[in-house]
Formats: sequence, structure tokens, C-alpha cells
Amino acid sequence: MNMPSKSRPSREQHAASIAAFQQEGLKIARTIGNRGSVRFDADGKLQPDILDAFNEHGFYVFEGMIDADEIAELRADANTMLERAPVDRHAQVDARGHPALGIGSKRPLYRFVTPLADPLGGSKEFAGRHPAQMAQPRPDDDAPTDVVYLMYGVCQEMPSGLRLYGHPHLLAIAEAINGPDFVPYNDAVFVKQAGLGGSVAWHQDGVTHWNSPDWDPGIHGFNFQVQLYPTTPGNGLWIKPGTHRQGRLDIKRMVQENGGSELLPGVMPLICDAGDVTIVNRQMLHGSFANSSDDIRISINFGFHRYRAVLGQKTAIVMAEQNTTYDDQRIHDRSAVITVAIDARAQYYPNETPFSYKPFAGKADDYRFNEETFDRVIRDYFNKDLAI
Repeated sequence: MNMPSKSRPSREQHAASIAAFQQEGLKIARTIGNRGSVRFDADGKLQPDILDAFNEHGFYVFEGMIDADEIAELRADANTMLERAPVDRHAQVDARGHPALGIGSKRPLYRFVTPLADPLGGSKEFAGRHPAQMAQPRPDDDAPTDVVYLMYGVCQEMPSGLRLYGHPHLLAIAEAINGPDFVPYNDAVFVKQAGLGGSVAWHQDGVTHWNSPDWDPGIHGFNFQVQLYPTTPGNGLWIKPGTHRQGRLDIKRMVQENGGSELLPGVMPLICDAGDVTIVNRQMLHGSFANSSDDIRISINFGFHRYRAVLGQKTAIVMAEQNTTYDDQRIHDRSAVITVAIDARAQYYPNETPFSYKPFAGKADDYRFNEETFDRVIRDYFNKDLAI
């Protein structure tokens, strides 16, 4: 339940009240480490010590993976999407009075939040996986009614985003974790505007396999986050290392046993520079606080699954297509985006060695990046996300 505005702390008060907690989180992050440059062996496989560290702690920070020029292009495309967003959640026009991007789309391109609010905590959205609400500071008096919270359709609306989706190092990591037949989950841009960005309540991703006899710590896949700006304790993602191995947690009880506070013990922020890439197991306890800081965060998030974890399952989280069974054709149709993205990147970076995506071996000519494949494979692709 939202508190009346007058009883909520100002954003400055909120920032001050969590400063000591943030310092404790930074101590945990420094102790664990689990970060460094991406490294591959002579056969192009992810070095096993990195994979072991990810499996143990449930996360890794790949430092400096995306170079400055590519980050600049990603920022420009993300800012274009922001500029073309509806001025609020009910509007049809952008800030310039032009028709907003995505009006009439089968699935909205934008999700909005009231400044510094928690739109999911305690709700039934996303299968009720955010059971406890985060603190909701009072925004400044001149804050807008709504701010962009998530942007969808990265591969459709951001040319640099499509190329990023085909990045050979990212895809090699996905293969190392989920096998050569890995498949996509979804993608989105998280926007944490300075002094305005809403929180994401503590949760574990994944719904389908918690009680499966085949359950293991990796069965719900993982997410990348490509950081377009530096992340801080105030605007970044927080995690509790090792929780991906503990099964489904009673998050509401954890908060209650912590005196009703969402400042849970043992959690840490993922601190990054622009161009760093985080990888987080989707079963990890994670979330983020209202961005009462003065620092913006824009993160491109996209995840991958094991093929066998998806095949035969039904849509588990609210998406555009409901009650859909993920048969081989459905998985193939969504996975084709990877192959088109690989070719889009190869055309743009001709001196880079492309990734070879095994499920489409011998089929690359049918998925060259051009107007025909954009319309056939990329347009509205996010209506076919594989949510488990």
C-alpha cells in the first residue's frame, strides 16, 4: 500500500537514511570480487574459472567488455527511444507533440512508474513474485507525473541494440552456461532517471520450475545487463550472492524478520563502469531501490535459457501471447532473432569474428540482415518472448 505523500521521506532524506547500509553492501562486494575481463581459451570457450565463480556466487561482472564507441551508439539509440516516448502513461504524443513511438503496437514499448515509487512490490503482477514493497521516497515538487521505467523492443527500435544482441563474447558466455542450443528469454532497457527512477522490489525470476523434479540452480536461466552509464549503490542492481542455490525463498518473511525493512542483511550492489556487463542467475534474490541519487542508470537487459528448460512449457509470466506452449517451432521463431543479430553485427563490424549459433548452422543465408528478414523475424519479435 502506498503511503500518503506527506508521511514519506524526501529523496534527500531517503538517500541519507540508506548511506550506512550502502557502505556495508560495498564491503561485501569488495570481499567477494567476482569480476574481471572476459577470458576465453584457445578454442574460444569461456575460461572454466569464470564459469565456476559464476556457478558458485550466481553473478559475475565482466569489466570493459563493450568499447566506448559502441556504448556511445547504444546511448544515442536509447536516448532516442526516451525522447520519442509518450509524455505519460496515457499520452499518445511525445514531448515535442509528435506521435509517440509504438502507439498501436500489439505490446506497449514503454512501461511507466510514478517517480520513486515501487510499482510491483506486494502486487500480483508477474505471478506475484515481488511480495514485499520497497520504500517510496517523496519526489521533488517539480517531478513529472510519470517517468519511463522500462523500454521494450531493443532489437527492433535500436539498431545498435540489435548488433549488441549478436555480440560474439556475450553469445559465447550464453553457450558456456546454457549449452550450444541456448535460447532467448526477453530483453528490455531499464531506465533509472536521476532522482526519479522507481524501485524493483526484491524477487527471484522464474516461475515454472521451482517444484520440478529436475530443478537445479541454473534451470531458470540468466540475465545480462550491459551498463551504458556507471552504476552506484544508489542506482544499481543489488543481489544476495548464493541465493540462486537455495530454492524459492520466502521473501516476505525475510523482510518481516528484518523488522519490516527492505534493507536486508548480506546483500551487495553491482558496481560498474560504462561498458561493463553483469551476468546474474535469474534465481538470485535481487532488486533495486528508488533512485534518490543524482546519477542516471540505463541498462540493457537480456536473458537466455536452456532449450530443454523451455521446450513444452507454457507462458508463465504475463506477455503479449498467453497460454502459448513453447514447441520447437515457437522456440525457433524467437531464436531466429539471434541469427539475424549476428549478421547485422557482422555487416557493421566486418573485422570481428562472428559467433556461430549451432541451432541455425547451415541456415545463415535465410537469416541475413536485410529489410525482408527485419520484417519477417525482428518486427514484433518481443511478442514471442520465452517466459518461464
